[in-house]
Amino acid sequence: MNQNFAKLLTQLRAIWNELGASQRISVAAATFVLVAGLAALAFWSSRTDYGLLYGGLSGSEAAKVIAALDDAKVPYKVGAGGGSILVPQDKVYTMRMQMAGRGIPQGDGVGFEIFDKPNFGISDFVQRANYIRAVQGELSRTINQINEIESARVMIVLPENRLLLDKNKYPTASVFVHVRGNSQLPPQSINSIRFLVANSVEGLKPNHVSVVDNLGNVLSENADDDSMAGVSSSQLGARRNLEQYLAKKAQDMLEKVLGPGQAIVRVSAEINYDTMTTTQEKYDPDGQVIRTQTKNDENTDTTSANSATPVGISANTSTSTNTQTAGAAPVNNTNHRMTTSTVEYEVGKTTSSQMQAVGGIKRLSASVTIAAQMEGTGANRKAVNRTPEQILKLRGIAASAVGVDATRGDVITLEELSFNDQFATDITRELEQQQKHDLWWNLIRNLTYPALGLVALLVLLRLFKSTPVQDIPIGIPVGRLMNGYKTNGNGNGNENGHGNGHGNGYALRPAEFSMKTQPGVVTVDVLNRLIKENPSNMTQAIRSWMSNGRNPKP
Repeated sequence: MNQNFAKLLTQLRAIWNELGASQRISVAAATFVLVAGLAALAFWSSRTDYGLLYGGLSGSEAAKVIAALDDAKVPYKVGAGGGSILVPQDKVYTMRMQMAGRGIPQGDGVGFEIFDKPNFGISDFVQRANYIRAVQGELSRTINQINEIESARVMIVLPENRLLLDKNKYPTASVFVHVRGNSQLPPQSINSIRFLVANSVEGLKPNHVSVVDNLGNVLSENADDDSMAGVSSSQLGARRNLEQYLAKKAQDMLEKVLGPGQAIVRVSAEINYDTMTTTQEKYDPDGQVIRTQTKNDENTDTTSANSATPVGISANTSTSTNTQTAGAAPVNNTNHRMTTSTVEYEVGKTTSSQMQAVGGIKRLSASVTIAAQMEGTGANRKAVNRTPEQILKLRGIAASAVGVDATRGDVITLEELSFNDQFATDITRELEQQQKHDLWWNLIRNLTYPALGLVALLVLLRLFKSTPVQDIPIGIPVGRLMNGYKTNGNGNGNENGHGNGHGNGYALRPAEFSMKTQPGVVTVDVLNRLIKENPSNMTQAIRSWMSNGRNPKP
């Protein structure tokens, strides 16, 4: 085996020595390209692709994840800052499920899992403290899910349960948030945090939840709704929202006509925060309606007689005989009639009640500034004023968008001015130059490797073209064969050896060639016949010819 390998190396060395300079460069370049390609293929095939397992972890949580990966003997990489951990791409989802089964990561703090383990014999104070810790941990984990927040901590203070309640003691909470990128937390996120915490703790009001960010800014105000500060803050916020809403409406309409950034609208609103109830009664004397009517009729009949009869039985008795007696006394009859009528009329009355709610607009003032039209470019650029008709149309558009009411005393002013856009122009020019620079840099960087490959290919082609073409003759000079070749041995039955006693001599085929033959060219047929008749001598002759490149001396 070693002899064969040594023989192979000897043959390769002999072949390398026989090559020219250009051929050696070509072989070396081809060998380098082949080895580099095989090495690159092996590297990329054996390279492991890593995927993100978890990101944005705290130091303690990252340590727990790394410990779990070490136990599972899974390779990993820690990203910049230590907050992200990467594992092989084919193990990302498997490891996530395994981590979730072990409760990793669970976020900072302790949640309600603190009650998973039975604790017998603990006091009420410890039980209450554990409950507060669990609520704080769960709220912290929930607030961490908001996009703008990187981490959060919640502290809750609950008054002690006593028989006698103190109105001055109530639950409070404080929330510390670490905002991503040190940006400002939007108001809607602040309100959501406050209501989330308030609705998670019994008796806690949103106004008693304080929110502080990592820059030390107090993002909330602890003011009751019925206090002066609370009312003023609410009124100011309502006014600001109304003014921004009206200004945005008008500015959007003007920018559709003039273009982006060509109009500025500011609105000032006076809002009536008084609650007023108005009650009005009106009577209509012409609209009379009988409500009640009462009539009373009285009739009285009275009869009286003047009698001179003495008092006695006869005077008090009335008989048919004595009533018609002559000379009886006269009788007086009296009739009395009285009628009383009472009529009550209902007079028409109209009662109206009107209640004016809080937030009515008392007066609006709008200020609109539009950019003047510009013509020309560079030093020839100048402002051109608009016509009065155009100004009037733009003013009408802004007034309609804001809702200006002349009867209410609203005022709107519109002015056309030249905006100072030099700074914006310079920034735009710099951005365009930067974009061009980045474009060309990326283009050059992407074309560098193909250009290098093309240059290498051209160099190889040039080397191949500069390599001299070595013609292989189809015949062998006759003189070389006629003069004889050195052989090792004294000849055999097929050769005539003319040795010198040292084992070296010349072998000829006198039957086929004559000593008198002039040097010429052997044809292909003759060469084939020579090879068939004596292959060993022809092989040696061809090798000698290729190695020396000239006729051997006789």
